[in-house]
Amino acid sequence: MNYLPFRATAFALLVLLATACTKTEDASPAVDTSNDNMLLGNPSGAVANPSSPTNYLLVKPQYAVGYNRDQGNASWVSWHLSQTDLGSAPRQDDFRADVSLPSGWYQVKPADYSGYGFDRGHNCPSADRTATIADNSATFLMSNMMPQAPQNNQQTWGNLEDYCRKLVGQGNELYIICGSYGRGGTGSLGYQTTIAGGKITVPSNCWKVVVVLPTGNNDVSRVMSSTRIIAVNTPNDNALNAAWGSYRTSVDALEAAAGLDILSALPLSVQHVVEARTDSGPTN
Repeated sequence: MNYLPFRATAFALLVLLATACTKTEDASPAVDTSNDNMLLGNPSGAVANPSSPTNYLLVKPQYAVGYNRDQGNASWVSWHLSQTDLGSAPRQDDFRADVSLPSGWYQVKPADYSGYGFDRGHNCPSADRTATIADNSATFLMSNMMPQAPQNNQQTWGNLEDYCRKLVGQGNELYIICGSYGRGGTGSLGYQTTIAGGKITVPSNCWKVVVVLPTGNNDVSRVMSSTRIIAVNTPNDNALNAAWGSYRTSVDALEAAAGLDILSALPLSVQHVVEARTDSGPTN
């Protein structure tokens, strides 16, 4: 029997099948990653490796965290905020340890904040995640908390958080990066450098960067030199002014103070312009 015609026919069929599969895959829509909570960059180059305890990356559906085990809190938390994140889920108030931290690491507990005069201050706010109960509950993990002076947390910070959600209601989506740095703050019971027997560092400063975009797609490419970017750096002090606008700064100045590269995913030509500017827009 002559096998050559059979083999040639079979080979031709395989080529046609492979070509058809390739065309089908090419025709599939690209995955839209524009709502990635860390789309604008990893401010500290954090990695999900236990051998990097002071710069450990935690990625959750609701936000991403650059966690510092030795300080017991986050250096930064990053999230995307749009209208789809805001719903009717009630505040859960289920503060709890983050059991997803590597084995053997100390897991900060809600009671560790008790009796020191500092709030369990959210980085990613509860009210930014109300689409579902699970989303809201995730904001109460202690890895999302910092020891924050009550006046700072409840008034200055609270007013800024309310303003961010107002911007979303006006047809915008936001990329927000929030964190703290330094050592030593003044709460309602006075100055402290650490709490919980030294397990948690009290930061000297609390900061936030807000990138404001009209709702759309391909978000990185839509950040331009004219894009509004709000950078705020507040002392962690209970005598703070409730008007957050008085604490505005440039991203450049904030990066220098905190030792971070906050908008690293943007083209350098854009970074040079937007990071040097201090916002002067409305505050309410």
